[in-house]
Amino acid sequence: MTDSLIHTPTPELRNRLKQLVLDSVVADESKRAYGRCLDSFFDWFESERPVTGFSRATIQAYRTVLLHKNLSSSSVSLHLTALRRLAGEAAGNGLMSSEVAASIVQIHGVKRHGLRIGKWLTIQEADKLMDAPDSGTLKGKRDRSALAILIGTGLRRKEVARLTVEHIQQRNKRWVITDMAGKGGRIRSVPIPLFAKTALDTWLEAANIISGRVFRAINKGGNISGKGITGQAVFEIVTQNSARSGLDGITPHHLRRTFARLAHNGKSSLEQIQLSLGHHQIATTTAYVGVQQDLNDAPCDHLGVRMSGSA
Repeated sequence: MTDSLIHTPTPELRNRLKQLVLDSVVADESKRAYGRCLDSFFDWFESERPVTGFSRATIQAYRTVLLHKNLSSSSVSLHLTALRRLAGEAAGNGLMSSEVAASIVQIHGVKRHGLRIGKWLTIQEADKLMDAPDSGTLKGKRDRSALAILIGTGLRRKEVARLTVEHIQQRNKRWVITDMAGKGGRIRSVPIPLFAKTALDTWLEAANIISGRVFRAINKGGNISGKGITGQAVFEIVTQNSARSGLDGITPHHLRRTFARLAHNGKSSLEQIQLSLGHHQIATTTAYVGVQQDLNDAPCDHLGVRMSGSA
């Protein structure tokens, strides 16, 4: 166990500890999230220099700091998860005692009280968003196809960026995105609706793409540039076209939730929606769908109370 870790981690040790944690996870999203959490903690640690060093008491104190920032319960829990991983990796590499690490690993996250209402598009809004790109241009055909895939399959933005022509195959006389590697390395196959396949075919034919990445970068001259796009580019496709259609604030995650909500409204089972989304737990799918709260048939609609003079 090193005193530098417990009391004043040097920049070199800080970077080493951070890399140990990042190397312990696979997904790029997790690496970025844990990296931000660890940087935040180390900055706080260096400014406060807690007398208890890197210990259970310090992590508990930092937990209180996070709560006072009015972060969501999931955000606080993510920070704590990163610190539990830090303790485990530090102990596993002989940089702190296993007893101290074990006491930190036992710190629980923050219990979530209820669910945020979330945001989904209606069928009309989804249609409006997909109509926003200029289908007369190559970029417009690409954007429309990407939006149709996001809404029609519920893929994550990184999954859309990684989608290849080879993924798209026929199974049981219908088109399916086969063997898509999702979050946590889980493999799944996702059926493609007719409207999304039609938009996809229009884009692939116009772009003359027969293999490799489905979606490609397009330069200012309107020509294909490069062999793919990034998840950030997918994000920008959504935000730019949502602003163009008057639906400000829409992100790829909202379209993923829209897929779940519209599918459930159309009487698809939660289990089938879970399979398409690649969720590990059905409770996550339930939260995406928002079945706990029905705003179309709310309890207040059944009260039977009428105020005098009201409409």
